[in-house]
Amino acid sequence: MTDDHVGAPAGENYAHPNICFFHVVFKAAALAFYILSALFVDSFVIIFVVTVLLAALDFWVVKNVSGRILVGLRWWNEINDAGESVWKFESLDQESLARLNKKDSWLFWWTLYLTAVAWIFLAIFSLIRFQADYLLIIGVCLTLSIANIVGFTRCHKDAKKQLQAFATQTLASRVSSTIQSAFTVF
Repeated sequence: MTDDHVGAPAGENYAHPNICFFHVVFKAAALAFYILSALFVDSFVIIFVVTVLLAALDFWVVKNVSGRILVGLRWWNEINDAGESVWKFESLDQESLARLNKKDSWLFWWTLYLTAVAWIFLAIFSLIRFQADYLLIIGVCLTLSIANIVGFTRCHKDAKKQLQAFATQTLASRVSSTIQSAFTVF
């Protein structure tokens, strides 16, 4: 992560408030339903289905909508002909990435990581209370959350690597053309 993920810039508004809302709402809904369902619902199956459905909706929104719009990144995983898993990454061009809203980016990264931390905390709490069956719910939700963290973190690193390669190539090209023009006779 770059420095723009450290703190939200003061005075800047969200560029995409609706996307930010949906980026947060399914995370919060899955966590809130899981935590509060014990007070209102007696059925483990209903708690499992609704919580996992909300977490799956969150996974889909983050992977396919908010990641593309808020941070300009997209990832997916394919199985090639040899049966191997291959990660694919896409990012906006560097000029477009530089123009992304810092507050949107801050919200995206912090909620992505904090959600996983919340699920880990709930897993520890379930272990302490000897509720091993609820670890299944948490395991599914944590797996979806970590999949997005891994995908977007790798995608972000790939975009930085592409930027460095582009900068190196551009610098080498300019040095080469400067040297050529210095030795060219008019």
